[in-house]
Amino acid sequence: MLTVNNIGKVYNGKIAVDINELHIQQGEIIGLAGNNGAGKTTFFRLILDLIRADRGEILSKDKSITKSEEWKQYTAAYLDEGFLINYLTPEEYFYFVGKLNNLSKADVDEFLQGFTSFFDGAILKSGKYLRDLSKGNQFKVGIAACMLQNPELLILDEPFANLDPSSQSRLLQILRELHEKKSMTILISSHDLNHITDVCKRILVMEKGRIIKDMQTSEDTLHELESYFKV
Repeated sequence: MLTVNNIGKVYNGKIAVDINELHIQQGEIIGLAGNNGAGKTTFFRLILDLIRADRGEILSKDKSITKSEEWKQYTAAYLDEGFLINYLTPEEYFYFVGKLNNLSKADVDEFLQGFTSFFDGAILKSGKYLRDLSKGNQFKVGIAACMLQNPELLILDEPFANLDPSSQSRLLQILRELHEKKSMTILISSHDLNHITDVCKRILVMEKGRIIKDMQTSEDTLHELESYFKV
């Protein structure tokens, strides 16, 4: 699905991303762990061609993301509220995303029924614009909009950070179901080691822009990660 070849990005003389080689297979669900400033979000932005690398290339289905736009047809991502259209209501935003993906309002309404418990009554028919929702509810809208697109590749940056415990649990279940039923390739960054070891089959640990650990999740992975990040 994704191949990273000698990708590098430097900001003000400081290495942000420096990844020699990385292969992500179709259907993998991968967690990206690392402290603040490790390069996780920058790496995601490189994958999404939101910023350009100083060297190297990223291939999506064997095609360079900077030379082809085919990857946009099967990729969905939510990194922050900048991905939303803040002057729309949640319903307007969902219908807009649905229209871009050739879905009718009825299709969108049917899809949203599956998110009733995740939204917990605070999203739809709230009468609020997206800009007026809490950070957590903005994340819920962004995550649901990604899944509305039925992507082959899903990228989420710190999706658990602003959610309450019940919503975190529901999101974990949604991600499991997407992976099991649709073999979706999913990349998730998170500071919550419990969540990523719970739902991800492979963990990448980043430090100073580099991937320093690449491990398949096992019963010992959480302990290994906790030991590594222990101060």
